[in-house]
Amino acid sequence: MADAQEFLKDFPLLNHKINGRKVAYLDNGATTQKPEQMIQSICGYYGGCNANPHRGAYALSIKATDIYEGARGRTAQFIKAKRPQEIIFTKNATEALNLVAYSYGLHNVNAGDEIVISISEHHSNCVPWQMVAKAKGATLKYIYLEEDGNLSQEDIETKITERTKIVAVTQVSNVLGLKNDVKAVVQKAHSVGAICVVDGSQSVAHMAVDVSDLDCDFFAFSGHKMLSPMGIGVLYGKYELLDAMEPFLRGGDMIEYVEEQDSTWAEVPAKFEAGTQNVGGAAGLVAAIDYLEKISFERIEAIEADLLNYALPQLRELPFIELYGCDTTRDNKTGIIAFNVKDVHPHDVASILDADGVAVRAGHHCAQPLHRYLGQNATCRASFYLYNTREDIDRWIESLKKVRGVLGYGA
Repeated sequence: MADAQEFLKDFPLLNHKINGRKVAYLDNGATTQKPEQMIQSICGYYGGCNANPHRGAYALSIKATDIYEGARGRTAQFIKAKRPQEIIFTKNATEALNLVAYSYGLHNVNAGDEIVISISEHHSNCVPWQMVAKAKGATLKYIYLEEDGNLSQEDIETKITERTKIVAVTQVSNVLGLKNDVKAVVQKAHSVGAICVVDGSQSVAHMAVDVSDLDCDFFAFSGHKMLSPMGIGVLYGKYELLDAMEPFLRGGDMIEYVEEQDSTWAEVPAKFEAGTQNVGGAAGLVAAIDYLEKISFERIEAIEADLLNYALPQLRELPFIELYGCDTTRDNKTGIIAFNVKDVHPHDVASILDADGVAVRAGHHCAQPLHRYLGQNATCRASFYLYNTREDIDRWIESLKKVRGVLGYGA
């Protein structure tokens, strides 16, 4: 597709050869490749203005502070938060979700209360709520799926009750690639007085996100899944909630006063950002946001839809391929395809594809409850992004056709 070829030149790794050939990188659900513009922004920071922010009264420190706080404002604008103070920088979405669990969950959930999550959650939006439920004597309930992989509407209506204090749901499943109607889930949570936490790790790089319109209470995502470096993540939270919460980490730069036996906290967002922060990562995040918005999410979604519609009919013609979450009739499927090759372990599939220069994920994708629900120990996952081409799909399909033969099963 012409658009993807246009963007390929910006991604240096995709233009290098690995094992003698260019890689068809189809593991964007795990992490995305990085554009030259983002790489240069990090080099520019470390080469031209590296200093510890918020601490020095000299020019370099002031500049580092401006870059860091500028990134906060740009991120707030990107996801349409009402104010920059509602953006907390973390090292990834996992830390962001743990922050909510420790600083909100442990202080607002009590014995007999209920926490509701979906069976599709990544471990990052499941394990922290298990911790809160066990620590507080609460019940953890699951929203299961319809036959097509979408969230059960009946479960949403019946399992979110007056006893529910927290609802946590992903905006896009990292295994099935299906978009959840999180705005409706938020409304249901609010109707019973619960707050709603949204994991945006698989959505924010692929579709426009408006946290004010969603009216979610918290929204978490990782920078490395949206062209940024690893080590920078974001927690959005409504200001009044953040202001009332206890800090998650304690130490330098998050305090107001420290006495020998007690301390008081800085205002939001500094209260939640103890220690030296990842200014280079924040600079990279801004460059990634600029890059994505210059392209526009309309074009990104069109590229991914083209690849999905090109790949699925070919996969359905292969009798040895099993697909998951691909039979939905709703227009809510993103560029993620979970699949298995009959009688072949996913790790063997991924290794054989790798020999042909095709990179896919194999395993449980940090979603073991979902795999058990689907009756699978593991799956393979191909996930597309703006720089993927139909040639990548062709190489993936051709390599898949060889897998069973390589292992002696015949065609």
